[in-house]
Amino acid sequence: MSPSDQPTVAIVDAYSSANRLAPLLRERGYRTVHIQSTERIPAVSAPQFVPDDFAVNIVHRGDLAVTARVLADEHRPLAVLPGGEVGVELADALGEALGLRTNGTALSRDRRDKFRMIETVKAAGLRGTEQFVATDEDQAVKWFDKMGGRIVVKPVRSSGSDGVRFCETAQEVRSAFRGVLGKGNAVASRNEAVLLQEYLFGAEYYVNTVSLDGRHHVCDIWQTTHISANGVRDLLDSAHLLSRRGRVQDALVAYTFAALDALGVANGPAHTELKMTPDGPALIETGARLCGGGLPVLVRTALGEGQLEWTVDAYLAPDRFLARCGEDYRIERHVASVGLISPRSGTLVDYPRLAEVRALESFHQLKVGVAPGDPIHQTVDDFKIPLLVELAHEVEAVVHRDRGTIRQLDGEGFYTIA
Repeated sequence: MSPSDQPTVAIVDAYSSANRLAPLLRERGYRTVHIQSTERIPAVSAPQFVPDDFAVNIVHRGDLAVTARVLADEHRPLAVLPGGEVGVELADALGEALGLRTNGTALSRDRRDKFRMIETVKAAGLRGTEQFVATDEDQAVKWFDKMGGRIVVKPVRSSGSDGVRFCETAQEVRSAFRGVLGKGNAVASRNEAVLLQEYLFGAEYYVNTVSLDGRHHVCDIWQTTHISANGVRDLLDSAHLLSRRGRVQDALVAYTFAALDALGVANGPAHTELKMTPDGPALIETGARLCGGGLPVLVRTALGEGQLEWTVDAYLAPDRFLARCGEDYRIERHVASVGLISPRSGTLVDYPRLAEVRALESFHQLKVGVAPGDPIHQTVDDFKIPLLVELAHEVEAVVHRDRGTIRQLDGEGFYTIA
């Protein structure tokens, strides 16, 4: 079979966890082509892109018809898969233009604009935050004064914790507002407005799913932990995998499925972040793409497969997907991902206590974001985590103990910074 005759799959923005899709597809006998949704790859995503995984990289220059014609005439893909957050809308549009399985464009904006997303799920009768979009600083402060208490300030469109601030005073709101409006964000665009939201009290969770023609399957559920450090309230520091069933999990899943339906997520992966408030689950946001942070890879250690495999099945082996859809996953090994929190900025000389982390009973893998000799930044968001430690063990209590030990080791003594 010549390369041109090999069945082909297109991936839009194969960044973050989506960079594992092409190797998986190659194992299953597919040729992959890459669609780059922006003329330049966002700086935070560039290190994650592996161009050698693809037969060709097609740069989208804003004309949907041109990109769709190149794909159809030269590659005839069986599917167009969404990758990183920035490319989700283009994946919707290309899939629709080529007549392939897709979520379509009707609700694309609602799935990307965080204000519209929350308003859409509220209109469907689901719990959602009070919120306000401002382009004027005084308007933002006025809304904060009306709300009272703590609020969240963030970009309307971005990813991760980029630009997210928790504010309790008018001055903090002004500072956060100025830090967002007009600034570039993590998805290669400029913030033209600022989103202000009610702060939700409660534990935070991730529900990762894959859907096929409106049928949703739960791949994995995670509970996150947060600390207050470096002047940041609710700084994400870890996530651990939960069993599929339980009172909390059942409530989260029911809410998530309803939110996916409201947002038109009928096909492909979705990463939904929620809080369990005293009034029940409430949406933080949903991304119609794979979970980031490497969790879809780590979950393979726990379950043998995860969102990556289910995504490929949904698009390319629908009978296999439907035959198993709705089955509860079973944990073989308990897993957690723990982020180290740098106390200050400078040049990293060494991690003098790293051997103690490697010696932990459940130590599985280390992901190095900052190596000795590199600049290191005070950790104020999840883009500035210098190390990720992955834990795995057959006994859940061992993972929780070692997660707590890492938190105790972390701090000034963990780093030598010039």
